[in-house]
Amino acid sequence: MKNMHDESIPKDVIDQVKVKVEEIQTLMSPFFITLTTEQRQKMLKMGEKALSFVTNANSLSKEHPELIPSFITQEDFDIDVADATELLPLENNLLTLASQVNDTAMIAGSEAYNNALLFYNNVKLGAKNNVPGAKEVYDELKTHFPRRKRKVETEEV
Repeated sequence: MKNMHDESIPKDVIDQVKVKVEEIQTLMSPFFITLTTEQRQKMLKMGEKALSFVTNANSLSKEHPELIPSFITQEDFDIDVADATELLPLENNLLTLASQVNDTAMIAGSEAYNNALLFYNNVKLGAKNNVPGAKEVYDELKTHFPRRKRKVETEEV
């Protein structure tokens, strides 16, 4: 298999990204709302398709304030529409970014794990063939793979 992750991300780049993510969290934290799983399941979800309906309804509510239900205010409606309109593309960008980070971490982790297993199997072979130093390395690495005790089946007489 070809090594797909063959360029290390410099530590200073990772550090800069961490700082920027923390800046985003700090900037947005006063406005964040945390929902429970139950709240999420029960809530109406607005995606790209519903966005045009929502913005159209908001615009028409300003032209016809007499039709707004008494239990909502135009101000609250405007705030919700403005934030939903601005947050939806931001959410899409962040989801794309999270997916790219996840994919890169997954391939790096997969390749690292595969390389570690190849090294381990080579060490194990070296230990079986009495290669100097291999037994000590094997003994240390094999602790990561504890053997499961096999169930002893008893035969009925």
